[in-house]
Amino acid sequence: MTMTERFTGDANPYGGGDPYADYRTADFPFTALVDLADRRLGAGVIAANDEFFAERENLLRPEPAEFDPERFGHKGKIMDGWETRRRRGTGADDPHPADEDHDWALVRLGAPGIVHGIVVDTAHFRGNHPQAVSVEAACVPGSPSPGELLAPGTEWTTLVPRTAVGGHAANGFTVENGRRFTHLRVNQHPDGGIARLRVYGEVVPDPGWLAALGTFDLVALENGGTVEDASDRFYSPATHTILPGRSRKMDDGWETRRRRDKGNDWIRYRLVEQAEIRAVGIDTACLKGNSAGWASLAARDGRSGEWTEVLPRTRLQPDTDHRFVLPEPVRATHIRIDIFPDGGISRLRLFGSPTEEGAARLAARHRELGG
Repeated sequence: MTMTERFTGDANPYGGGDPYADYRTADFPFTALVDLADRRLGAGVIAANDEFFAERENLLRPEPAEFDPERFGHKGKIMDGWETRRRRGTGADDPHPADEDHDWALVRLGAPGIVHGIVVDTAHFRGNHPQAVSVEAACVPGSPSPGELLAPGTEWTTLVPRTAVGGHAANGFTVENGRRFTHLRVNQHPDGGIARLRVYGEVVPDPGWLAALGTFDLVALENGGTVEDASDRFYSPATHTILPGRSRKMDDGWETRRRRDKGNDWIRYRLVEQAEIRAVGIDTACLKGNSAGWASLAARDGRSGEWTEVLPRTRLQPDTDHRFVLPEPVRATHIRIDIFPDGGISRLRLFGSPTEEGAARLAARHRELGG
């Protein structure tokens, strides 16, 4: 484990104005990857030993933490994060917590995968953040209960050793373990508050589940699809287009800035594996005066293969789910959608199934990563 940039110590007390003005952060190289702990993928904080001041579920809220200096409840200051009570020692002669005392929360990843980076965000926790944090990971099939995860037989692997962190800061950690994990145990030493947890990595789906589905969305994040590149990310990330479900508001899709040239915008995707695509869905939900005017699709098989047109340039309607059945299956590992001239789409769906070769590679990789 290496740390891209390190923050320690308290932040200054809130002095008014923009609470993020003195927030400490850095450009972490892994944040372009998928957040495996995104609630929209099905992630959840399934247990914590203490959440006296603020609920554990706040850890995975997708938006940045908010701060209201006037908001108090019957337990004290209400914080947008997970905050535990102050730990104490055994008595008046020993008032301080022991070195091994700590609080913990169990996190179920929304999509199992390889973790490449973690951000433990202590935004607005200025003097009430933990002194240090550590993060462990486990790979447990099915839907284990907290009791099963905490049982002696569960194997936990340290991803982030006990490390001092700073208050009101994005504390980032690069993770170099190459195994597949399903759950995390986040520890704060000895107590305090964490605003948000982000777990960046790559999805490694269960090939048995995909085989049982037969035909499924080959580019969905939860199934292992990935955005490799995009022409524009001005208003929202291209990765939004392969999130689960339909978009519920405008910024839950992908929208580009207004073009003033004669070009067009595009996204390039890598499918879960080599597959045969049989149907396509292009959704412009919640994009009304700013949806793409037209779209086309091209496919290629392998990184050096030739791009072949799958869907010719086709008129799109605002706030509409468009569905296209292909005249014959298209074998591909990559797909590119071009929109004309600009605007946005909310979701792309590519329905089909892996080829025999693709399914074999999926199964082999799953075994190699400890799945």
